[in-house]
Amino acid sequence: MRTLHTSKAPAAIGPYSQAVEAGGFLFSAGQIGLIPETGEFAGPDVETQARQVFENLGAILEEAGVSFSDVVKTTVYLENMAEFPLVNTIYAEHFTEPYPARSTVAVLGLPKGARVEIDIVARVR
Repeated sequence: MRTLHTSKAPAAIGPYSQAVEAGGFLFSAGQIGLIPETGEFAGPDVETQARQVFENLGAILEEAGVSFSDVVKTTVYLENMAEFPLVNTIYAEHFTEPYPARSTVAVLGLPKGARVEIDIVARVR
């Protein structure tokens, strides 16, 4: 098992790793829309936060030497399921067929009051 860390994604705000590589797969921690350099949200709205989430996930994938095309599973956590169509549009900008498997759930709350959080599982070549 190997842990990964990049300064291009927000530092962990608790006792966890940004990502762990094990058994040929990369498992990311959930990413919220924080700007790595400031620790502040990229914006108050779900669109801005979702775009930053994908920037953060992309940085983690890059650190592992893989890309969005290697992602096999995602989990999307939304504070408001009514925002799903907008997040889905942004999501579709990062994935092509064959699409990863995905779960999307509405949650009562997310860390630091985030509007969206996403974690991924990717195969490591």
